[in-house]
Amino acid sequence: MRVTEVLRRKGGSVVTIAPDRSVHELLGLLAEHRIGALVVSGDGDQVDGIVSERDVVRRLHADGAVILDGPVSAIMTAEVHTCGPQDSLDELMAVMTERRIRHLPVLVDGRLAGIVSIGDVIKNRIAEVQDERDHLTAYIAG
Repeated sequence: MRVTEVLRRKGGSVVTIAPDRSVHELLGLLAEHRIGALVVSGDGDQVDGIVSERDVVRRLHADGAVILDGPVSAIMTAEVHTCGPQDSLDELMAVMTERRIRHLPVLVDGRLAGIVSIGDVIKNRIAEVQDERDHLTAYIAG
């Protein structure tokens, strides 16, 4: 299965936050949308970074609550791994496992077109395994 099929099912909307917004605002968006990461983007099209719950927790532990009033740019990951719509979910699983990341922004012609989470990848893999099981069961029973 390809990334494009995942986006077709879940949609291509991505919640973004500007790099100069506060970490406190970031937490509000994560809670409001019930997600684990936001793409950091000044214009909504370019990827300036990515920031996750993990980033917040690590920085809270290291620097304390003072980070909550600081900008997202101070805690974001600036070197973002991305994928394209034609990438396979097997490739994404390998990247996510190897790099220990849970979210990959999807770029089309350098512009943000969606985001795929580890949950999306696992959900689709489970569906594939269930389909295979159903086919084998039907074959054996048939």
